[in-house]
Amino acid sequence: MLSKHDSIQRDQLEMITLDQLVPPNHLVRKMEAAIDFTFIYDLVKDMYSELGRPSIDPVILVKLTFIQYTFGIRSMRKTIEEVETNIAYRWFLGYGFHDKVPPTPRSGKIMSDALKILTCLNRFSIAF
Repeated sequence: MLSKHDSIQRDQLEMITLDQLVPPNHLVRKMEAAIDFTFIYDLVKDMYSELGRPSIDPVILVKLTFIQYTFGIRSMRKTIEEVETNIAYRWFLGYGFHDKVPPTPRSGKIMSDALKILTCLNRFSIAF
Protein backbone atom coordinates (compact mmCIF):
# COMPACT_ATOMS: atom_id res chain seq x y z
CA MET A 1 0.00 0.00 0.00
CA LEU A 2 1.34 3.41 -0.95
CA SER A 3 1.70 5.79 1.96
CA LYS A 4 1.75 9.52 1.52
CA HIS A 5 3.03 12.00 4.08
CA ASP A 6 0.70 14.97 3.69
CA SER A 7 1.61 17.29 6.51
CA ILE A 8 4.73 19.36 6.06
CA GLN A 9 6.17 20.59 9.34
CA ARG A 10 8.79 23.03 8.01
CA ASP A 11 7.26 25.99 9.79
CA GLN A 12 6.96 24.21 13.13
CA LEU A 13 8.54 26.21 15.94
CA GLU A 14 10.64 24.22 18.42
CA MET A 15 12.98 25.10 21.24
CA ILE A 16 16.14 23.13 20.57
CA THR A 17 19.85 23.70 20.95
CA LEU A 18 22.54 23.12 18.36
CA ASP A 19 24.11 20.67 20.79
CA GLN A 20 20.98 18.51 20.73
CA LEU A 21 21.14 18.20 16.93
CA VAL A 22 24.69 16.81 16.76
CA PRO A 23 24.75 13.07 17.53
CA PRO A 24 26.95 12.10 20.50
CA ASN A 25 29.09 9.80 18.34
CA HIS A 26 29.66 12.26 15.48
CA LEU A 27 33.30 12.64 14.42
CA VAL A 28 33.31 16.40 15.08
CA ARG A 29 32.50 15.72 18.74
CA LYS A 30 35.43 13.31 18.95
CA MET A 31 37.79 15.86 17.36
CA GLU A 32 36.58 18.59 19.72
CA ALA A 33 37.08 16.33 22.74
CA ALA A 34 40.53 15.17 21.63
CA ILE A 35 42.11 18.51 20.67
CA ASP A 36 42.27 21.73 22.66
CA PHE A 37 42.66 24.24 19.84
CA THR A 38 43.36 27.24 22.10
CA PHE A 39 47.13 26.70 21.86
CA ILE A 40 46.93 28.07 18.30
CA TYR A 41 46.43 31.61 19.56
CA ASP A 42 49.85 31.71 21.23
CA LEU A 43 51.54 30.23 18.17
CA VAL A 44 50.13 32.72 15.69
CA LYS A 45 49.84 35.94 17.68
CA ASP A 46 52.95 37.38 15.98
CA MET A 47 51.42 36.79 12.55
CA TYR A 48 48.62 39.32 13.17
CA SER A 49 48.74 43.11 13.28
CA GLU A 50 46.86 45.37 15.65
CA LEU A 51 45.90 47.51 12.63
CA GLY A 52 43.60 46.78 9.72
CA ARG A 53 40.46 44.74 9.33
CA PRO A 54 39.45 42.18 11.91
CA SER A 55 40.74 38.77 10.97
CA ILE A 56 38.98 35.46 10.89
CA ASP A 57 39.69 33.59 14.11
CA PRO A 58 42.79 31.42 13.51
CA VAL A 59 41.18 28.49 15.34
CA ILE A 60 38.27 28.71 12.89
CA LEU A 61 40.74 28.62 9.99
CA VAL A 62 42.38 25.47 11.33
CA LYS A 63 39.03 23.85 12.09
CA LEU A 64 37.80 24.66 8.56
CA THR A 65 40.88 22.90 7.23
CA PHE A 66 40.19 19.93 9.52
CA ILE A 67 36.62 19.72 8.20
CA GLN A 68 37.82 19.92 4.61
CA TYR A 69 40.46 17.22 5.03
CA THR A 70 38.52 14.88 7.34
CA PHE A 71 35.32 14.84 5.32
CA GLY A 72 36.98 14.83 1.88
CA ILE A 73 35.69 18.18 0.68
CA ARG A 74 37.63 19.22 -2.41
CA SER A 75 37.78 22.99 -1.98
CA MET A 76 37.56 25.65 0.70
CA ARG A 77 34.68 27.26 -1.18
CA LYS A 78 32.72 23.99 -0.96
CA THR A 79 33.73 23.61 2.70
CA ILE A 80 32.25 27.00 3.51
CA GLU A 81 29.07 26.10 1.61
CA GLU A 82 28.84 22.90 3.66
CA VAL A 83 29.33 24.81 6.92
CA GLU A 84 26.39 27.05 5.99
CA THR A 85 24.02 24.06 5.98
CA ASN A 86 25.64 21.36 8.12
CA ILE A 87 24.70 21.66 11.80
CA ALA A 88 27.56 19.41 12.98
CA TYR A 89 30.16 21.56 11.21
CA ARG A 90 28.63 24.73 12.68
CA TRP A 91 28.75 23.13 16.13
CA PHE A 92 32.43 22.19 15.67
CA LEU A 93 33.30 25.75 14.66
CA GLY A 94 31.35 27.18 17.59
CA TYR A 95 28.86 28.96 15.34
CA GLY A 96 25.21 29.33 16.24
CA PHE A 97 22.21 29.00 13.98
CA HIS A 98 22.42 32.62 12.82
CA ASP A 99 26.18 33.26 12.88
CA LYS A 100 27.66 34.14 9.53
CA VAL A 101 30.39 31.86 8.24
CA PRO A 102 33.45 33.37 6.53
CA PRO A 103 32.35 34.78 3.19
CA THR A 104 32.97 32.59 0.17
CA PRO A 105 34.75 35.24 -1.97
CA ARG A 106 37.54 35.34 0.63
CA SER A 107 38.00 31.58 0.48
CA GLY A 108 41.37 31.92 -1.29
CA LYS A 109 42.53 34.25 1.47
CA ILE A 110 41.11 31.89 4.08
CA MET A 111 43.03 28.95 2.64
CA SER A 112 46.19 31.03 2.46
CA ASP A 113 45.84 32.07 6.11
CA ALA A 114 45.04 28.50 7.15
CA LEU A 115 48.14 27.22 5.37
CA LYS A 116 50.28 29.84 7.12
CA ILE A 117 48.92 28.70 10.48
CA LEU A 118 49.43 25.03 9.66
CA THR A 119 52.97 25.79 8.51
CA CYS A 120 53.56 27.57 11.81
CA LEU A 121 52.23 24.53 13.68
CA ASN A 122 54.49 22.26 11.64
CA ARG A 123 57.49 24.48 12.39
CA PHE A 124 56.91 23.85 16.08
CA SER A 125 56.67 20.09 15.40
CA ILE A 126 53.13 19.88 16.65
CA ALA A 127 51.51 16.79 15.23
CA PHE A 128 47.78 16.28 15.04
